[in-house]
Amino acid sequence: MLTIDGSYGEGGGQIIRTSLALSLVTGKAFHVERVRANRDKPGLRQQHLTAVRAAQEIGQATVEGAAVGATAFSFIPGAVTPGDYTFSVGTAGSATLVFQTVLPPLMIASGQSMLRFEGGTHNVHAPPFDFLQRTFLPLVSQMGLHVLIELGRYGFYPPGGGHFEVFIEPNTETRALNLIERGTIRQRRARALVVNLPASMAERELSVVKEKMGLSDEELHAELSDNAISRGTAVMVDIESEHLTEVFTRIGERGIRAEVIAEHAADEALAYLASDAPVGEHLADQLLIPMALCDGGSFVTGSLSLHTKTNIEVIKKFLNVDISVRELRNKTWVVEVRR
Repeated sequence: MLTIDGSYGEGGGQIIRTSLALSLVTGKAFHVERVRANRDKPGLRQQHLTAVRAAQEIGQATVEGAAVGATAFSFIPGAVTPGDYTFSVGTAGSATLVFQTVLPPLMIASGQSMLRFEGGTHNVHAPPFDFLQRTFLPLVSQMGLHVLIELGRYGFYPPGGGHFEVFIEPNTETRALNLIERGTIRQRRARALVVNLPASMAERELSVVKEKMGLSDEELHAELSDNAISRGTAVMVDIESEHLTEVFTRIGERGIRAEVIAEHAADEALAYLASDAPVGEHLADQLLIPMALCDGGSFVTGSLSLHTKTNIEVIKKFLNVDISVRELRNKTWVVEVRR
């Protein structure tokens, strides 16, 4: 049984999710200690426990010691069974992170799966639904895998209540992914999503992005919706280039003005444009597992985060794969994955 230090590196929930996913892929059991030991609230939170239970269900696994607040637990995987599943966080915790836990084993399983996820769809410190739909999954598709995702209802903090569905069709004929150059910038777009809030908030957010990024009115879009059980807002900036679309998102938070949220989204997009690296900081972390399970490849990123470095080390504990990083010019890095 592998022993995993849950406080290693970034020391967050990513260590748990990667360990669960790759345990199911490889059949290797693990025991994790010091779960999120350096966080304000150490141990498993509800969204982490939901990921554990989801992995347990699809993999017929034995789990010992997992509970909210637990700082250690063991996971002994069984056979992964594709099929129809529903996973509910039960709070505003991120449902997208639960999805990323079960995707790797199910995308190489023996059959199709239809999944429903309930909880938060647009959370701070988690990939929003739009990032999965427009950035991450199109690249997974380039690797030869077929994954469709559809939003049913938005879920914001604090009640959550959102849901989305995912269809996964495995494919044994996968391809390497290489993102060395961004290619020509084809389009820039800004979207202000305002749910159960005044339309004026979207106007204020888009005004900030327009001024900071020099966008035209045609590149701005306000989406007003009541498709949620709570209020919420998100500002998203899409940078569509020749080889991928990056989505930079900031979620509204209590006590933070809408203009500040918009400014942060625009700043992140501008920092990406200032670099010639095709892969943004968050996407770099997300691509590693699919690449390691498919035919490898390489990508260039502008920032090698602690999240990414930590994920590399956890992946190496489970898979016989070579992941190397090398610094290039202008503070960019090339990451190579060889199976």
